[in-house]
Amino acid sequence: MSQRHVPVMLQRCLDLLAPALRRPGAVVADCTLGLGGHSEALLDRFPEARLIGLDRDKEALRLSGERLAPYGERATLVHAVYDELPEVLDRLGIARVQGVLFDLGVSSMQLDEADRGFAYAQDAPLDMRMDQTTGIGAAEVLNTYPAGELVRILRAYGEEKQAKRIVAAIVREREKEPFTTSARLVDLIRDALPQAAKRTGGNPAKRTFQALRIEVNGELSVLERAIPAAVKVLDVGGRIAVLSYQSLEDRLVKQVLAAGAASTAPPGLPVVPERYQPRLKLLTRGAELPTEEEIADNRRAAPARLRGAERIREDVE
Repeated sequence: MSQRHVPVMLQRCLDLLAPALRRPGAVVADCTLGLGGHSEALLDRFPEARLIGLDRDKEALRLSGERLAPYGERATLVHAVYDELPEVLDRLGIARVQGVLFDLGVSSMQLDEADRGFAYAQDAPLDMRMDQTTGIGAAEVLNTYPAGELVRILRAYGEEKQAKRIVAAIVREREKEPFTTSARLVDLIRDALPQAAKRTGGNPAKRTFQALRIEVNGELSVLERAIPAAVKVLDVGGRIAVLSYQSLEDRLVKQVLAAGAASTAPPGLPVVPERYQPRLKLLTRGAELPTEEEIADNRRAAPARLRGAERIREDVE
C-alpha cells in the first residue's frame, strides 16, 4: 500500500503541524484519511498524539485500518464526511483538537481502482461516488440533469469554456442511449471540442470529469462548511494544514483562512476590541507548492497547493 500511495507534501505538512502536536495529549484530525499515508507519518512523528481519521469511502477506511492497526487505540477511524468533524468529536467526547489536516480531491485508491470511474484514462462505469453506499453516480447526472444545469456544472466546477458545446453533444447522445461508461464520454468530449481547445491543457475530458466528480460528491458545498467547522474546533495554539488540487478548492480555503486572519473592526477605532481581533495567523505566504523533486517522484503532487494557519485567539461572542 505504501508503494501505491505516496502522501503529497508530507514533510511540509508534518513541519507545519509539529509545534501544535508536540504537546502532551495532542489530538490531530486527518479529515481525508484515504489510504492513511499522512496519518501513519503523523502517528510515527508524534508518538504522544492521538489521531482521529475521517473518510466517506468505506474501502479506504478498511485499507487504512489495516495500515494503522499497529498503532492500536491511538488511531480512531470514522466513516464520515469531512464537514462532520464537530459531530464526530462530540460523539468521541473530544472538545478541541490541536491539529487538523485536509488532503482534498480524489485519493490514489479511487483513481487507481478502474471500476470507480474517476479516471478518464481508462474505461469504467461512470460512478465517481466517494461513498458508494449513498447518492447518485455520474451516469445519472449525465442522463437526467437538464441541459442548462449541466452547462452550469461544467462551467462552475470544471471551468470548462466549451461547456455548451459539450452539453449539446451529451444531450444528443443520451437520447440515443444512456451513458454508462467513461470511455464513451471521453470520446464524445474529444469529438465535440474544436481543434484549438484540444491542443492545450492535457486531456480534453479532465475538466468535465472534475465537474462531474464535484457535483456527485457535493465537494465544494462540503468544503465551504468543513474549513470553518475545523477552525472552530481548533484549540488556541492549534494548527490547520490544507492541501488542495484545483483552483476552486484553493480559492475557498484561501478565503476562509484569510478572513480568520483579518481584523473585523470598523475603520478608525483607536483601540481594537477583543471581539474584532483576528482568530488565525497565516503560516504560509500564499499557497506553497511541491518541489520539482517531489513532482518528479510523484506526478500526482504537481497541482497541489498547501495553506496553513494557527489558531491564536478564541471566538468572542
